[in-house]
Amino acid sequence: MTEEKLTQTAESQLPEEPQEARSAETAQGMEEGPDDSEWYVVHTYSGYENKVCENLNKRILTQNMRDQIFQVLVPVEEEISFATDSNSGKQKRRTVKRKIYPGYVLINMKMNDRSWYVVRNTPGVTGFVSPGLKPVPLPREEVEKIKQLMGLSAPQKVKIELEVGQTVRVTSGALQDHCGTVVEVNPESEKVRILVTMFGRETPATVEFGQVEKI
Repeated sequence: MTEEKLTQTAESQLPEEPQEARSAETAQGMEEGPDDSEWYVVHTYSGYENKVCENLNKRILTQNMRDQIFQVLVPVEEEISFATDSNSGKQKRRTVKRKIYPGYVLINMKMNDRSWYVVRNTPGVTGFVSPGLKPVPLPREEVEKIKQLMGLSAPQKVKIELEVGQTVRVTSGALQDHCGTVVEVNPESEKVRILVTMFGRETPATVEFGQVEKI
């Protein structure tokens, strides 16, 4: 049977995907693999991201692929919304999960013919996202950004040694290219308070560590 027919058969067998997203625990699958594993992106039928995650996790077990496919991730982030209660008339806070990239699933795996076949022929998968025929791994920094959006990893702290009295240059933001003197350093919030000369007078401003450089 050709790959196209396999995909068409798989699509016809897919049950209806529930509207409410499954838990992040289900979406995350297993733990990330060793250093030589890579992250790849696959495209899915619209609305079947969670079902693809579930189907692939089952195939990983039944096909004995735990040593080659390590984690399946549906990128979601939490959103807070408010709705008026019909009885009390008060605003109720509700946390919902929103897919960051609808129609896409991330997979941490070792790419080879067998692992490619298991993923590619999972019901609901339409193919790997790649500019050519060969799947291209997602850069690690992109994966880290997605995990941060999902709350799965903390943002990397900006390391910069600053002291009160030092002169710094602002490299981005509204005060870009202005120079100022450090008057306060807050390592916890990763922010620094500086005095910038504007219109002939010193003006205090608070900027992030990543927005300044030492002169």
